[in-house]
Amino acid sequence: MKSRTMQRVNTGIIFLFLTLVSLVTLYPLVYVVAGAFSPGSSIASLSVVPFGDGVTLAHFRYLFESTNYLLWYRNTLIIAVFSSAGTVVIASLGAYVFSRFRFPLKKSMMMALLILQIFPSFIGMIAIYVILLRIGGIDTLWGLVLVYVAGNIPYNVWLVKSYLDTIPRSLDEAARIDGASHFRVFYRIVLPVAKPILTFLMISSFTTPWLDFIFPKMVLRSSEKQTLALGLFSLVTDKKNLFTTFAAGALLVAIPFIIFFVLTQKTLVTSLGGAAVKE
Repeated sequence: MKSRTMQRVNTGIIFLFLTLVSLVTLYPLVYVVAGAFSPGSSIASLSVVPFGDGVTLAHFRYLFESTNYLLWYRNTLIIAVFSSAGTVVIASLGAYVFSRFRFPLKKSMMMALLILQIFPSFIGMIAIYVILLRIGGIDTLWGLVLVYVAGNIPYNVWLVKSYLDTIPRSLDEAARIDGASHFRVFYRIVLPVAKPILTFLMISSFTTPWLDFIFPKMVLRSSEKQTLALGLFSLVTDKKNLFTTFAAGALLVAIPFIIFFVLTQKTLVTSLGGAAVKE
């Protein structure tokens, strides 16, 4: 009886603790959602209780009718898609080369990639700006894509290489015996097995342009090239205090991530590497 009582007490304490942690974690998110649908514009005017001031769609109408929100959204989506695709292609090819081939200075090149990843990206902002200025990449979407892809390569090559090292080389050897070329082995054998890590890489590189503010501020100049981070920040400056409109715009940013997660969740939780070959 005492052991059962103690077990129930421990279960109750753990349940209470997890409930409090969940409330603390979820309250800011619920507060932003409530702010997107609440009347008024200032954060100070919002009720502490979510949706305590009523519900309105005026902030969403303001976004679509009085701002360039759709243009910001389109620009960010273009940058995110091309940055994600470029990162996956270059990082997977580079990782395959480092994982499957031996060549001079291989360890030195891998160490160079690691050293490049140690330094914060904003240290090279002046050099990045000068390079983009000379190649005509300032105030262009492709210039910003180039910055993101180049910044994603060092760490992601290491990440994908570590995963490819766990794939049995017997798969490659069996394909080469059948006459497959290196590219065919990479495309037909390695990529399907490495789908989980490539999906993770695709998601992580896809999210960066939606959240980044520093590099779009440095690269983009004209109003028609702005991203969501720049556009939404302009709503909460010293001259404007449209927090509820900002919350409405931030809420819509979650739509691509929800769709992306629904489409890729099975791949994320299922590793195909272990199912390919049993040794």
